[in-house]
Amino acid sequence: MSALMTDLSHPPLPGALPDKRQVAASFSRAAASYDSVAELQRAVGAELLARLPPGSAPQRWLDLGCGTGFFSRVLAERLPASQGVALDIAEGMLNHARPLGGAEHFIAGDAERLPLQADSCGLIFSSLAVQWCANFDAVLSEAHRVLHPGGVLAFASLCVGTLDELRESWRAADGWVHVNRFRTFEAYQQLCAASGLRVVSLERRPHVLHYPDVRSLTHELKALGAHNLNPGRPGGLTGRARIVALVDAYEQFRQARGLPATYQVVYAVLEKPL
Repeated sequence: MSALMTDLSHPPLPGALPDKRQVAASFSRAAASYDSVAELQRAVGAELLARLPPGSAPQRWLDLGCGTGFFSRVLAERLPASQGVALDIAEGMLNHARPLGGAEHFIAGDAERLPLQADSCGLIFSSLAVQWCANFDAVLSEAHRVLHPGGVLAFASLCVGTLDELRESWRAADGWVHVNRFRTFEAYQQLCAASGLRVVSLERRPHVLHYPDVRSLTHELKALGAHNLNPGRPGGLTGRARIVALVDAYEQFRQARGLPATYQVVYAVLEKPL
């Protein structure tokens, strides 16, 4: 996998997006538990599928950041005449996905340096993966290269405002961030506009999940592999007193349905000009 990955020998500056090696390891460890708690992933991916241009029938599609391959299998059902390629940076996810089928090829690789030929895909589908890519302009550039003219990039990502309740509660508890950092929606707008791809649609929509307690939320984030991947996060055990302070702070957000966790989801459909 290392030959396909961007050089990460320089540690990121504080405030940067997570190191991709850390992302890959975290999601590989989570592969077995991922599907059982992936309500958000399912809902967002289904919403993204609904946004694909009607009548789309690419010869080859790419599921970029395929994870356990859930949407690779959905794409295979929806596009039976197309050839599928599933790509992820986490070997553990691919090992989980491969026996379940859906794509002809399962490849370890990096969205910022795709191991695919130019003009080789008619559709790139990517649901909740590219938020982990520090160089999103490189992701768009690679999509432009790999798509054939008229091909479509459909992605869903997360932006600033995601898990703000948890972020604010940790800040009240101990002053640390603790929550993964994401790009602003405005950054997505600017980067997509400058990508050379035509923006068919680009919008931000909140998706709110509710949990009975803080433990349920943090357990789910850990099962998803999405817990606290930021550089500069506090190491070591989180002390009992800090957990009590976190729980007290988060309770201020409680609603009738439980403790809310808001995800700010970016949905985009872009097309390579003919």
